[in-house]
Amino acid sequence: MSVAWIIAPTQQVGGLVEVADELGYTKKFVTLAQGEVPAEAYAPAVAKAVEVSEGDVILVPNTQEGRVLGGAIAAQHNAPIFTQVKKVTPTSVQVARYGGVSLYTFEYSSPVVLVVDGGADVDVASDVEISDGAYDATVTDVEKSEGSSSNLSTASRVVAVGRGFAKEEDLKLAEDFASTIGAEVASSRPLAEGLDWLPRDRYIGISGQTVKPDVYFAIGISGQMHHTVGMQDSGTVVVINSDEHALMFDMADYGIVGDLYEVLPALTKALA
Repeated sequence: MSVAWIIAPTQQVGGLVEVADELGYTKKFVTLAQGEVPAEAYAPAVAKAVEVSEGDVILVPNTQEGRVLGGAIAAQHNAPIFTQVKKVTPTSVQVARYGGVSLYTFEYSSPVVLVVDGGADVDVASDVEISDGAYDATVTDVEKSEGSSSNLSTASRVVAVGRGFAKEEDLKLAEDFASTIGAEVASSRPLAEGLDWLPRDRYIGISGQTVKPDVYFAIGISGQMHHTVGMQDSGTVVVINSDEHALMFDMADYGIVGDLYEVLPALTKALA
């Protein structure tokens, strides 16, 4: 039987497990005991530990570490590597291009490396643990950015904010609502890149994050394509906007036409 090698630098590999189960392949986990050693130093050891046969696939999470390890494995085994993977069969892979504006299907012959959104935490039972063989590497300096980091790809609920918010301090309305329902706060591009109201890793869109939560709230977001391609695979979409003609309503399962400054506090109070 074909094997799906799941490279798990973290426990957030639920999406990889789903792909392996859909293919019906035997799962084999490769975990890292890397501590403070960067993934680049472990990459050659991981690549050698993956012993692929015809028909196998290698699944790596769509994270900085995952992409590093995936590239090393692809080079070691002279295998193609696909990113932005949407759908996989034993002989083909559908990938998003240009931030999700278009989808392409490619035929492949195994082995192949697939970069897949990691998703939720799973309890990984290690089949191969890489604890040595890393290059001698030392982190000499760490420059931390201001603000908290986030991993929106694992969030089951996302509250996304847009230009409908007049002032940065008004984002507390969204933060309070998100806290009430157990959601992560995200944004459209202007708030993260133009106004710097939120960190860059919270921007959802064509050149930002791609998410597919169970529930997605779009608050004060117009709904231009450069944003919607980043959330189009979400489960239930709820839109709050004062403009009844906002394009975001085309994506909505539920829509509220109203002033977010009135709607958000009311929703937060009702759900508290």
